Amino acid sequence: MECSSVMKEKEKKALEFIEHVTTNADVVQKQVLAEILTRNAGVEYLQRHGLGGRTDTNSFKKLVPVITYEDIQPDINRIANGDKSPILCSHPISEFLTSSGTSGGERKLIPTIEEELDRKEFFYSLLMPIMNKYIPGLDQGKAMFLLFIKSESKTPGGLLARSAVTSYFRSTKFINRSIKNDPYTNYTSPNETILCLDNHQSMYSQILCGLCLHEEVVRVGAIFGSGLIRAIQFLENNWMGLCNDIRTGTLNPEITDQLVRESVMEILKPDPFLADFIEAECGKKSWKGIITRLWPNTKCIETIVTGTMSSYIPTLEYYCNGLPLVSSLYASSEAYFGVNLNPLCEPSEASYTLIPTLAYFEFLPMQRNKMVGDTSSNPVARSPLTEKEQEELVDLVDVKLGEEYELVVTTYAGLYRYKVGDILRVAGFKNKAPRFNFICRKNVVLSIEADKTDEDELQSAVEKAVINHLTSLNVNLVDYTAYADKSTVPGHYVIFCEYIVHNNESTNTSLAVPPSIFEDCCLAIEESLNSVYRQGRVADKSIGPLEIKIVERGTFNELMDFAVSLGASVSQYKTPRSVKIAPILDLLNSKAVSNHYSPRCPKWAPRFT
Repeated sequence: MECSSVMKEKEKKALEFIEHVTTNADVVQKQVLAEILTRNAGVEYLQRHGLGGRTDTNSFKKLVPVITYEDIQPDINRIANGDKSPILCSHPISEFLTSSGTSGGERKLIPTIEEELDRKEFFYSLLMPIMNKYIPGLDQGKAMFLLFIKSESKTPGGLLARSAVTSYFRSTKFINRSIKNDPYTNYTSPNETILCLDNHQSMYSQILCGLCLHEEVVRVGAIFGSGLIRAIQFLENNWMGLCNDIRTGTLNPEITDQLVRESVMEILKPDPFLADFIEAECGKKSWKGIITRLWPNTKCIETIVTGTMSSYIPTLEYYCNGLPLVSSLYASSEAYFGVNLNPLCEPSEASYTLIPTLAYFEFLPMQRNKMVGDTSSNPVARSPLTEKEQEELVDLVDVKLGEEYELVVTTYAGLYRYKVGDILRVAGFKNKAPRFNFICRKNVVLSIEADKTDEDELQSAVEKAVINHLTSLNVNLVDYTAYADKSTVPGHYVIFCEYIVHNNESTNTSLAVPPSIFEDCCLAIEESLNSVYRQGRVADKSIGPLEIKIVERGTFNELMDFAVSLGASVSQYKTPRSVKIAPILDLLNSKAVSNHYSPRCPKWAPRFT
């Protein structure tokens, strides 16, 4: 009883904190910026731009430029190579958090400092009070969350480089967390199963533990919606083996990690009744509502289904049988940003209130970055920002309802006016702090999970494959477009291609190219994509083999005709490099005459380059 009252008091204080910082968002943001600039006044980067120790907002906005990763990559490389001088931050850089690939195809290295773990821990402590306000009782049971880490590497200077999720899960704050102090992290999965790098062993053991503790489960989830669907598919393929383990109280010999085995065996006991129950449910023809059938006390599903993940909503709703589908937080490698204060909203309408203490936020209005006549969902950059445009970035409390902005952050760890690359739309306000819908990643044309492939990268990869495998056969690529197919698990990239063969100075569209050539093209494209994509293919198994679909001659003319019929200008039309609209996909698929898959995984190794 005493413990319960302590938790209620903590929840009350967390909600009061949110109320306070959102009511005083402008004042808090000025304080955050002043604190960042004061503590980092002597760093080389700010001195280089002439700030001279000033901490006021006007000087900061006038002197410090808006930047992208490429602008500070030389500084990042110096730190990565062992330079310990205060280049970006007065506090020592403790490690790098790896973000999505650069235009050069490698991961971004985002600097972080030790105290950021405290900030993240506090951020997570806000989630349960918000959730409990709308869905009472979530602190009275366990969460069956499927959580995984990724491999890590070291820079030449000896600093760790790893994903933000891996960094947090490997931290002592997570490993030594107190369930009594933070029931949000009361998982069915033992730490050892989460920290296992072998995805198959990790998935198998986590699902097994979740099944053993099925009556205690009140929440089910994964970081991304795609990950939860992968887990359900894994269960479909492995439920008989899992039932055997539960029936006999013995663990599948395929689980060879000793720490995993020991942790699972503390939970796994012979239970023929439970095995029969799982066998009966999984053996039914329909898997509709399988989550609520196997975990009957589940109150909600927690997983990110905003942005590119929104396509997974119908499938998840099928499996969860009407349970609330909650996207609870918004974060990135650069910083943690905001929380969903209305977790019971429609998943497609989820919005995030930015917490003003986490970083200093600015916003670039997106209409200035759209090309005339551009109707795509992804804004296209026209040119670098002018000095006047930099001054027109707006503060957190000055954004306008319904407008779209690119997020720009200044962090305690040494990023200053850094363009994150996320496009947000103002959905409303919590007191003076805006609520944002996540729209998309800027210029990203393909994404399955953590991967982000932009138009230039896709173009370069396709061109390289054509040069290396088709040109010598006198084959010309007429046109192409791509699609992130999430109807398969795991999802995969599909590239629709139209080609012609030139033979003795005549054009022949009937000469067939051997299928093996297109398979080689698939692999060549994958080899050219960034390391985040290749890790998803090789290590995480979160992305399936790339597929090329060959379409009939004239298909892309029909695609243009279709666009013109919807109002596009013939003179300004250009083939979209990615498609999402169902009628266009239907047209392309109806014209497909063959399809080809990458014959093996591309090369990838967990190392710093």
